[in-house]
Amino acid sequence: MTDPEAQAVAERTARASYGRLVALLAASTGDLALAEDALATAFERALTTWPDSGVPDNPEGWLLTVARNRQRDVWKSAAVRPAAPLDDRDAVVDPFASLDPDAIPDRRLELLFVCAYPAIDRAVRTPLMLQAVLGFEAAQIATAYAVPPAAMAQRLVRAKRRIRDTRIPFVVPDQRAMPERLPAVLEAVYGCAALTWRDPADSLAGEAAYLAVTVAALLPSEPEAWGLAALTTFLQSRATARTGPYVPLEDQDPGDWDEALIAEGEAYLRRASSPGPPGRFQLEAAIQAVHVDRRRTGRVDWAALRTLYLALRTVAPSLGAQVALAAVIGRVDGAAAGLAALPEDAEHFQPYWAARADLLARAGRPPEAAEAAATAARLSDDPAVVDYLRTRYGGSG
Repeated sequence: MTDPEAQAVAERTARASYGRLVALLAASTGDLALAEDALATAFERALTTWPDSGVPDNPEGWLLTVARNRQRDVWKSAAVRPAAPLDDRDAVVDPFASLDPDAIPDRRLELLFVCAYPAIDRAVRTPLMLQAVLGFEAAQIATAYAVPPAAMAQRLVRAKRRIRDTRIPFVVPDQRAMPERLPAVLEAVYGCAALTWRDPADSLAGEAAYLAVTVAALLPSEPEAWGLAALTTFLQSRATARTGPYVPLEDQDPGDWDEALIAEGEAYLRRASSPGPPGRFQLEAAIQAVHVDRRRTGRVDWAALRTLYLALRTVAPSLGAQVALAAVIGRVDGAAAGLAALPEDAEHFQPYWAARADLLARAGRPPEAAEAAATAARLSDDPAVVDYLRTRYGGSG
């Protein structure tokens, strides 16, 4: 086997199983940093061993065994000796054989709720889950939170140190404690969906929907959990439309959407209904429900979307909600009204410039639309989106 082949298998395994492996490694120690370091060592060993010996039948099991051996060496070195060679003689044995495979996702769920522990700084709980449990890099998380990568990395290091030093137990809290931790867990699952939505081939895109449904089933009386389950399922229903060139949601062919997943999402949304005012994820799921209903009606109910986005802006104000509302207002009340509704101080927010380009084009101001599209393209890291902006509006940059 060539080095590139071994590297490709290692990369696929990392994308598919990183979070599960970290959860298993950290479950007995409470030390997330050590679990991540041990797994990194195992991947390094794989890249030097697999080209000669071949990829094992169970790459995840091989990596878990080597990482556990590395953990043991660290424990021994701290108490007995300065160093020890890794022993991977048993790495060909499947360490998952004695485990119920269905229990492995529960380990991830346990770790999600552990990272939402009240003693951990609220500001870092969701980023910690995105990195330690779901396997995103600090730089990706930093981009999502609009902070410098070094600052996010430092926050994560401090959080892991606190978990290790305080010996937070890696167990699912009882039913009384789970609702308190639920918002951060839902934010992490939503973040996973948001970071992977443009790549339906990414295994984490499906994992986000799976985790959302699992959490909702665990806490069946929590409307926001069912709201997120509905939201992520609706997003999955349009996965096939996200292959190839970028196509805006309103221009996609609804015949390409998965009818069964749409029906599943609608069922979750019905379970999310409650006597009280809707929360953020219930509203976002309702917005997606309006869009997917185009498969049945052939049209977008823009007035309903305006009502929902107005509610979302009140419940969960954010730049994204304000920009989306302005775009919808532009459809209902005209492009000039939409431009007036765009938020101020959003010059560094890519969706702002994309929405502005569309509104300017609808207002009959193509040169300004092209300029706004060029800015949106410069702020995007998605080549498909960049190509779309330049082709539709004639922007360059």
